[in-house]
Amino acid sequence: MKNLVKTMRKPNWNFALNAVMTLCMLAIIGIGFLIKHTLLQGQERKTIYGQNIELYLLNMNRHQWGNIHFILGLVFWGLLTLHIFLHWKVITVIYHKIIKAQLAKRILAFGFIIICSILILIPFFITPKIEPIKKGKGRQVTLVTDFNSNLPYLCNVN
Repeated sequence: MKNLVKTMRKPNWNFALNAVMTLCMLAIIGIGFLIKHTLLQGQERKTIYGQNIELYLLNMNRHQWGNIHFILGLVFWGLLTLHIFLHWKVITVIYHKIIKAQLAKRILAFGFIIICSILILIPFFITPKIEPIKKGKGRQVTLVTDFNSNLPYLCNVN
C-alpha cells in the first residue's frame, strides 16, 4: 500500500480527483432530474396518476433521494475545496497574469469572497413566509402561477 501511494504521481491524483468530482456532479444532476421529472411532487402525481400516491425508486421516495442529493452536494463541495487547495499555486499565477493592477486584484478577490459567503450563508439567515393551507385547496401559488397571473401586468397587456 505504501509503495502504491509513493508511485502515484500528482497527475494521477489530479486525474482521480477530477474523475470522482465528475461522477459526483453527474450523480447530483441525475438525482435532481429524478426528483423533478420522475418522482413527482404532490399535485403533479395526483394529476398524472389520478390519486394521491407516493412514488418510490429503489425503495426511496423523493425526499430520501433529496437527502442523497444534499449529501452528494456536500461531498462535491469537499472535493472542490481539495481541488482548489491542490491547484492554488496555478490559480494565483493565472490570476496575477490576467489582472495586473493590485487594487483591482484585491477588489475582485474581496468581492468574490463576499458573494461566495452570501450564497453559502444566506439560507441560515432567512425566514420563509408562513401561511396556512385552506382546507381542500392545497397549495395555491407557485412560481409559474404567480408569474402568469402577473404577466399581463408586467407586459402591459390588457
